[in-house]
Amino acid sequence: MFRTNTCGELRLTNLGQTVTLAGWVQRTRKMGGMTFVDVRDRYGLTQLVFNEEIDAELCAQANKLGREYVIQVTGTVSERESKNKNLPTGDIEIIVSCLKVLNTSKTPPFTIEDNSDGGDDIRMKYRYLDLRRTPVRQNLELRHRMTMEVRRYLDSKGFLEIETPMLVGSTPEGARDFVVPSRMNPGQFYALPQSPQTLKQLLMVSGMDRYFQIVKCFRDEDLRADRQPEFTQIDCEMSFVEQEDVITTFEGMAKHLFKELRGVELTEPFQRMPWSEAMKYYGSDKPDLRFDMKFVELMDVLKGYGFSVFDNAAYIGGICAKGAAVYTRKQLDQLTDFVKRPQIGAKGMVYARIEADGNVKSSVDKFYSQDVLQQMKAAFNAEPGDLILILSGDDAMKTRKQLCELRLEMGNQLGLRDKNKFACLWVVDFPMFEWSEEEGRLMAMHHPFTHPKDEDIPLLDTNPEAVRADAYDMVVNGVEVGGGSIRIHDSQLQAKMFEILGFTPERAQEQFGFLMNAFQYGAPPHGGLAYGLDRWVSLFAGLDSIRDCIAFPKNNSGRDVMLDAPSVLEQKQLDELNLIVNIKEG
Repeated sequence: MFRTNTCGELRLTNLGQTVTLAGWVQRTRKMGGMTFVDVRDRYGLTQLVFNEEIDAELCAQANKLGREYVIQVTGTVSERESKNKNLPTGDIEIIVSCLKVLNTSKTPPFTIEDNSDGGDDIRMKYRYLDLRRTPVRQNLELRHRMTMEVRRYLDSKGFLEIETPMLVGSTPEGARDFVVPSRMNPGQFYALPQSPQTLKQLLMVSGMDRYFQIVKCFRDEDLRADRQPEFTQIDCEMSFVEQEDVITTFEGMAKHLFKELRGVELTEPFQRMPWSEAMKYYGSDKPDLRFDMKFVELMDVLKGYGFSVFDNAAYIGGICAKGAAVYTRKQLDQLTDFVKRPQIGAKGMVYARIEADGNVKSSVDKFYSQDVLQQMKAAFNAEPGDLILILSGDDAMKTRKQLCELRLEMGNQLGLRDKNKFACLWVVDFPMFEWSEEEGRLMAMHHPFTHPKDEDIPLLDTNPEAVRADAYDMVVNGVEVGGGSIRIHDSQLQAKMFEILGFTPERAQEQFGFLMNAFQYGAPPHGGLAYGLDRWVSLFAGLDSIRDCIAFPKNNSGRDVMLDAPSVLEQKQLDELNLIVNIKEG
C-alpha cells in the first residue's frame, strides 16, 4: 500500500505499529541530534522523528527537506514525551526508519498556515496552495457536508434531483446575462442561466411534482462580498402548494441544517415580518435581528422648533444604543464621518445622551427645550446611559437605508453581531413591482413569474404599485440566504404581468412564449425557493465573504487571477464564431 494511514488518524491505540504515511512537509525543526518534521495531508498532521544516533544518513536526508516537499515515510508509532493537546495526533509521533522524497517544492509565496502571511491577491493566484490551509479546506468540507445533508433532507421529502441545461436563451429582464456565441448558428447566442426558473416551472407542468438541483448560476453584475459571477443555488420547486407549504418545507430544511452541521436546535417557528415593516423599522429587507435598535420616527416630536435640518425633512428617525452614552466626542465625530461617506450619503447626524439624572443632553440643545427632549426620550423608552442617534433627509426610503447602515455599525461596535448567535426570519408580502428610474418603468421586484396576492389582483389594472406578491425571503443574521414565491400558472395572468412590465405581446411571445404555451396544457399551482449554497456555508463557517467557501473564486473585478481569465481569444477562434471585437474607449 502507498500509505497505511492518513496523517490525522493515529492515536495511542496504535502504539508499536509500523505504518506508512504520505503528505506534505509543514515544517522541520532540528534540536541537537534530533530532527522533527511535521507531515500534513487533508486529514491532519503527524510529527515525525529522525534520530542522528540511530541513522545519521536518514537524519541528514531529513535535514534537507523543504517546506511543501511531498514525502513518504515508514516508521513505528511511539508515545510523545512532550504532548500537544491542541493536535488530535498530539499524543504520538513516528520514529522514522525509511524516507522517500516523492517531489520537491519551490518555497511557497506565502506560509501554508492557519493564519497565512499572504494577501488576498497572492492567495487567489496560488489558490491550489491556499486550499492546503486548514481553514480553507475545512470550509470546503463543510460545503460538502451541507450538500449531502440537503440531498438527504429533500430526498426524504420526495424531491427528485433533475439537471437543467447550462446553455439557454437570453432573458435581459433583470441582471445581465453571460452570453455564449454559437458556432453552428452564426450571429446567435446562448446565455448561461441566471437561474433555472422557467425550466423548473416547466418541470412542474410536466408532472415531476417536487424538483431540486444544486446548480451553478451566472450573473454578470458588479461584485460584493456576498456576490460572485458564478454561484451555486439549492434550487427547488413544488406543485400543488400554497405559500405556507413552501415556507414550512424549507424552514424544516434550515432547521435540519442547523442541527446536523452546527449542533444548534431551533425549536420555535421562524419569525415572520412583512416587507413594509422591515423597511419601516430596519431600513432593510434583510434585517439583522440579533440585536434590537428598531427605528423610531420623530417627525411629530422634533419638527417645528426652528432647526431647519429637521423642519425641512421628509423623514426624521433614530436608534437607541443601550449603554452607549459613554461614547466620547471623538467617537461621535467618527460616527458622523461614517454616515457622511459617499456610499452612505447622509449629510450629518444628531446625537443625544441620557444622563445619569435622566436629563437629555443633545447636540442640538439650543433648539429644543428639556420637555421636548424628554418626549424624544420617551419615544425610545430610553434610560440613563443610553445614546440616541438621529438622521433626517428629504427622502424617507433613502434616509432609512442610511439609518440601517448606522444601526449595523453600532451593532458591530457594541459587539451585538455575534457570529455564533443566529436570528432567522421570513420577510413576506413584498411589493410586486418597483419603479426603475433608469428604465423609466415598473420592474418586477423578484421576477415576472411571481404570483400576486389573490386579493390584490384587481389592483393590477388600477394601482399596480400597490400590489403585493406571494413572495418570501429567508433571512439569517442580516443575510438573505434564500428566497422564492408562488408562481403564476395561468397564461392570461402571465400575459397581464408582461403587459404591466412594458412587454409588447410580440416580445413576450418571443422570449417566454414556450412558458405561456405550456400553461395552456394544464399547469398545476406551484411555487418554490432557491437557497444560496455559498451564503449558507459562509454563514455556518463564520466568514465575512463567500469567497473562502468556493474552491476557485473570482476576485472583485470578476477575474480568475490563477487561470488569468477572462482572456483574449485568438483570431482563428473569433473567425469560427463570426465575431468581430470592437472595444469602446472610456
